Amino acid sequence: MIFESIMIIGIAIFVDLIFGDPKNKYHPTVWIGGLIAKLTPIAKNQNPILEKLGGILIISITSGIVVLLLFILSTVLSLIVIDYVSLIVSVIVGGLLLKTTIAIHGMEKHAKSVLESLDQDNLEMARTNLSMIVKRNTKNLDKSHVISGVLESISENTVDGIAGPLFYFAFFGLPGAFVYRVINTADSMIGYKTDIFKNVGWFGATCDTIVNFIPSRLTGLIMVFSAVILKNNWKESYKVMMRDGTKTESHNAGYPMAALAGALETKFEKINHYKLGDGEITLTHDHIYSAITIMKLTAILFFGLVTIPIIIILSLVGWWIHV
Repeated sequence: MIFESIMIIGIAIFVDLIFGDPKNKYHPTVWIGGLIAKLTPIAKNQNPILEKLGGILIISITSGIVVLLLFILSTVLSLIVIDYVSLIVSVIVGGLLLKTTIAIHGMEKHAKSVLESLDQDNLEMARTNLSMIVKRNTKNLDKSHVISGVLESISENTVDGIAGPLFYFAFFGLPGAFVYRVINTADSMIGYKTDIFKNVGWFGATCDTIVNFIPSRLTGLIMVFSAVILKNNWKESYKVMMRDGTKTESHNAGYPMAALAGALETKFEKINHYKLGDGEITLTHDHIYSAITIMKLTAILFFGLVTIPIIIILSLVGWWIHV
């Protein structure tokens, strides 16, 4: 049902913006991460081929369990006889579950924790807080590069923590959003090109690249629209996205990062890796607040301009999978 699906997303975004994530070890994403952590040592093997197969099993087993649990939940909810009660319960439960796959408020919280450290002139703590949301070594970063890391993380999170789950929910319902979260979580945990993870994390990293191909580019474009509405430099945003979107090692992350750098008329830099944008690498707190605003508006616009049209079209052709 179109109405039900839209309401589920609306509840998810509203709850996340207002309340964020509870500190709960039973949070689905925490549980997914815990399962991946338990399966990873089992998948390790001296044989690279067997280790890669183990990596495939990590994603397959975790995704299978998640989809099975969602199917069981859907079956239980379908036993409610009264139609309007069933609809209300399904929307509320669906919204709360979908909310656990997105992270708007959480990203804002992490970004502001870095700002608070900088306000206290505690660069060391700011680096530590930054290390919670980026993969790079933050030990020797100066203030501008710390802020750059926060801004880059905000732009990436707009894909991983907002656009991606909403995009796959539009096509496949809750199973789509949660399988996306499994892949994204696995990539963040074991998707490294190190001796320890290069084989066992290969499949998760490859899947993450594939599933984010379209959402990352759509997010970059929606950020340009956000820049128009917020009166940022949307022309520079589009220009930098098209020019610098392929400069990052990731095939996807560069597009939203470049779009944000252009909108803020500044430059993002990961030392010895890339520079995105034409401005100076002299960043301030205002850049972070502007980026958070762009992230929130992009989430709402993605919902309205991408997710809803997909749901309507698929519903009309009878493809919408409701769980």
